[in-house]
Amino acid sequence: MGIPERKEREKEHRREEIIDAAQKIFFQKGLVTTTMDEIAEAAELSKGTLYLYYSSKEDLYLAVMMRGMDILYEMFNKVISSGEPTLKTIAGLGESFYEYFKQHRNYYRMSHLFENPQFHKQVSPEMLQCCSAENQKVWRLIIDLIKRGIDEGVIQKNIDPKHAAVILWSTCNGLMRQMDREDNYWKDVMGVDLESALHQSNAMMIEGMMTEEAKKKYHEMVV
Repeated sequence: MGIPERKEREKEHRREEIIDAAQKIFFQKGLVTTTMDEIAEAAELSKGTLYLYYSSKEDLYLAVMMRGMDILYEMFNKVISSGEPTLKTIAGLGESFYEYFKQHRNYYRMSHLFENPQFHKQVSPEMLQCCSAENQKVWRLIIDLIKRGIDEGVIQKNIDPKHAAVILWSTCNGLMRQMDREDNYWKDVMGVDLESALHQSNAMMIEGMMTEEAKKKYHEMVV
């Protein structure tokens, strides 16, 4: 290995160490109260060195968040590669998203802040572009799967794949946010089991996209 390659590997290793340190602090304290000084101390680096790698704590926040996006992508890709029929694969994505929510709650929560336009003003264009590319990878998996269902004749042809993907995601995400914030309220006061509601919602959404032929073939998926 030449000197340039070794230096690049060392730089990448240092970058991962910084993200590890930032992740630990962000998971404990969130973005607002975390400081670059704390991250530098956790990474055992000077703050000046830290800024050589990341221009702001918001950039670092996105670097950590993208780890979660990579995990979700791999979970989705595993479902899509399972060989199940398309409609069952779409249902499997909903279940996989819920598993991600349960197993990686800290990463899930980090994505909420990314939806705030004010947050974007604090992030470098390069990091925003990188994060957007990672996000699009996940969306493409879902959209392409819905397109496949249309081509197979199991999803109605008048359905826009992008619209359907957004609707499916928004419904799942909305219910999971309620689980994260007010699960006890819904159970104790309203008498609603949000987990059951999530499963039923996913089933209803998929049934609403199915062709009549698909409903006959996959009658067990009809609510």
